[in-house]
Amino acid sequence: MAEQPAPELAAQWHRRFAVECNNAAWTLAEKNDRTPAEDREMLLLAYASAYHWSKVGTPVHQARADVTLAHAHAQLGHGSLALDYARRCLAYFEANPAEDWDIAFAHAEVAYAAAVLGNADRHASHYAAAKALGAAISNEQDRTIFEAEFARMPAQIHGAPTRGR
Repeated sequence: MAEQPAPELAAQWHRRFAVECNNAAWTLAEKNDRTPAEDREMLLLAYASAYHWSKVGTPVHQARADVTLAHAHAQLGHGSLALDYARRCLAYFEANPAEDWDIAFAHAEVAYAAAVLGNADRHASHYAAAKALGAAISNEQDRTIFEAEFARMPAQIHGAPTRGR
């Protein structure tokens, strides 16, 4: 039987992989011209991050992993899966203490999933909430990050979704 690492070392590695996979997934999500292989990698990275957070993260880490999963699925056109993850993270952030950007991102992901599904009413209400909450993010750097990502999301639904720029 293979020798197992000390629990502390295993936890360090899970945390490192969770963070690195999350950051790599978002880096790919920001690309406008991903290849099919990069689409697959983005999704695998989002799931890998969620897996590692499930081993060492707190419930807030796991809810943030759901944000990443919702985003990756929405970008790939998987509306139902995106909505499932987006609803789950939104429910968590509405019921528990969270950062102001957490709740803004959760509403943004519900809006994005609704756009993919063509649900104009759900999109409009969550888009408006995300926009207002995003504008109120207290930390300037966090607000800038949110606004940059939010600008890449569909702003409205008229047949096919349009980009929010």
